[in-house]
Amino acid sequence: MREIVVTEFISLDGIVDEPGTWTMPWWNDEIAAFKLPETLEADVLLLGRTTYEGFAAAWPGQTDDAGFADKMNSMPKAVVSSTLRDPEWTNTTVIGLDQVASLEGRILVAGSMTLVRALFERELVDELRLLVYPVVLGTGTRLFGEQGRIELKLTKAESYATGVVNLTYRR
Repeated sequence: MREIVVTEFISLDGIVDEPGTWTMPWWNDEIAAFKLPETLEADVLLLGRTTYEGFAAAWPGQTDDAGFADKMNSMPKAVVSSTLRDPEWTNTTVIGLDQVASLEGRILVAGSMTLVRALFERELVDELRLLVYPVVLGTGTRLFGEQGRIELKLTKAESYATGVVNLTYRR
């Protein structure tokens, strides 16, 4: 069975791009405790090309005691791209958007806002996890652009000591 889970770091005003430049003041062990099992439970990491390139530049060679880096480096990765030709990060396959529906298992999508929009348009997202950071950025790319209405059901809400709120929605 296939389940696509999207996880995003998002500001109060809906900005999702470049989270590495604005999320770190609020990062804590609670967020790490959420991200570790989320990643360890995933069968496939599904990414768009831009996010893939950032991850592929950052993760190879990383290590940690918890096993997060080992999982990121060893797990199967599918990149939706029409321009990426020779992915170098271990265990990576380039696919077309039309091939996403044929993926199997628990599929984790991180970042990849263009891909996420396309997945929502095709009604392929089963769960959306938003880590909402207590900051208004004012400018940047919002998760959802001018697409149609999407109705979701809140299934979990958890707040962390730093003010980050973890919201989980299902279709």
